[in-house]
Amino acid sequence: MRIRTIPSLLGVLFALSSTVAQAQTADTIKSTASQKGKLFFSWGGNREVYSKSDIHFKGENYDFTIKDATAHDKPKGWHIDYINPTRITIPQTNAKLGYFVSDHYYVSIGVDHMKYVMERDKTRTVDGYIDLPASEEGSQYNGVYDNEEFLVSADFLKFEHTNGLNYVYVEVGRSDDISSIFHLPNTDKFQINLMEGIGGGVLYPKTNTTLLNKDRYDEFHISGYGFSVNAGINFTFFKYFFIQTDVKGGYINMPDIRTTSNVKESASQHFFFLQNIIAIGGIFRV
Repeated sequence: MRIRTIPSLLGVLFALSSTVAQAQTADTIKSTASQKGKLFFSWGGNREVYSKSDIHFKGENYDFTIKDATAHDKPKGWHIDYINPTRITIPQTNAKLGYFVSDHYYVSIGVDHMKYVMERDKTRTVDGYIDLPASEEGSQYNGVYDNEEFLVSADFLKFEHTNGLNYVYVEVGRSDDISSIFHLPNTDKFQINLMEGIGGGVLYPKTNTTLLNKDRYDEFHISGYGFSVNAGINFTFFKYFFIQTDVKGGYINMPDIRTTSNVKESASQHFFFLQNIIAIGGIFRV
């Protein structure tokens, strides 16, 4: 009886050791190759460029278009404001929260806090009319503009989405581990992933505007929609922390931009944008 018991015990021990080994192997695979079930978040900064756009202004006693308006961003540079909770909305920032539904595909929500500053004191083509009451200061610009060259001065118009050009989006993306290309020995310590995504969402800018010497207006308002595509490289350290760089391009259409306190007055524009993004983040299995 004792002789039979020993092989049985050995069999149980062997089965247990095999199970432990398999579990350890499975854990290793989950860490380095399997993304499914992981949650990630990131925070970073951006620089962007914009295409030219026609900006159409309409309201009581005026309706005109500034053609081929140009704009630039408003960078903060390397600054503590990126992580200062009381001033975190001042720089140009990017925030994203996502979840891997499979080993390669994820869904995410994010906010790109861009800044758009229309260049002033430039000669542009203006088409339309301005017919303000003589009692208003802006009446000095009254007239019919038939595709005429006009100096868009700081007194005539200030038009900025500086707090900011907020693109709130949903994204579907893909991740591919390319560590083997670089012969990395242990992706638990360092992993390189290729990232691509496509998204769409709404524009919720806070537009800082002074138009025709009217009172300054600067309030949040859902103004339109946008679409975007992006590609980047993700560098993951010790399984849980990463640095990611992205190039992101897209299209923005805002048919309802608030320009004054009068709800009957608004602006519209559409344009393309290109962002360079660098972000830090974390990724964890949930």
